[in-house]
Order: sequence, then structure tokens, then C-alpha cells
Amino acid sequence: MTTSSPAHELSLTRVIAAPAAKLYRAWTEPDLLKIWFCPVPWRVSHAELDLRPGGRNVVVMNGPNGEEMPSAGVYLEVMPGRKLVFTDAYTEGWVPTENPFMTGIVTFDDLGDGSTLYVARALHWTAENKRVHEEMGFHEGWGKATDQLEALVATL
Repeated sequence: MTTSSPAHELSLTRVIAAPAAKLYRAWTEPDLLKIWFCPVPWRVSHAELDLRPGGRNVVVMNGPNGEEMPSAGVYLEVMPGRKLVFTDAYTEGWVPTENPFMTGIVTFDDLGDGSTLYVARALHWTAENKRVHEEMGFHEGWGKATDQLEALVATL
């Protein structure tokens, strides 16, 4: 059982009309991830996904005004079709990063009717990091990205 402090967690829960396998595929294939991962007009210009515990995870997002937001870390847990856990607390080789921000946990639970209970959680190292993430637009941004994810998997 996983527990976390509400002071440190942001989450998004949605039932998506697609099988878990399609959602997992969109999270784990770089070319698919680039399509939906950040809300338009932002885009993903680069994605490296080494899907194994300790495997590198790099996503570079670009904004409409030339902004660049790289995000790098490692996978902590990979359960094909069911769960991904990743963090920016480490780089390759389990080298700690200087300023860890969050650990992401994404679960895909088939509901048996062709739809999936999709839960994306961001667990922050501090309540301050959670506040910053919320002010960056977590709810709106992750919500729009999930809308884009849902539209993409409908085409797969």
C-alpha cells in the first residue's frame, strides 16, 4: 500500500475509454509521448525512455516563446501495461541530483469494459515544491495533456 502526505501530493484521476495497454504504449513509446505529453502550444522536442528500473528518462519540452524545459531522471518501477514510477531524484547510475523535485507514479487499471482507470500522481520532496508545481499549472496542464493522451489513444 502506498501512502503520501496531502501536503506533498498532486494527482489526476480519470476513466479513459481505452484499454490500459494503449495508455501504457503512449507513455512508453517516445514518438507517441511527443504527441501528447505537454499541453499545446508547448511541444516535446526530445524523449529518451529506457524502460527498466534505473533506466534513463529524458523529456525536453519547448514553449511557444522559445522556452525550453528539460526533465531528466530515472525509472524506479516499470510494470508493463500497469504502472510506471519515475523520479528526478537520480540520474543514470543512481547518482543523486542536486535539487530533486518530484516522483511520478502513473497507474493504468483495466476496468473490464474496454476503459481504464488512469491515475497520475506527483509526489513532491517538499510542500514548497508541491506549491510551486501547483502554481506552474499542474491541474490545468496535466488535465490538458491527459485530454491529448485520450484523443491519441482513441486513434491507436
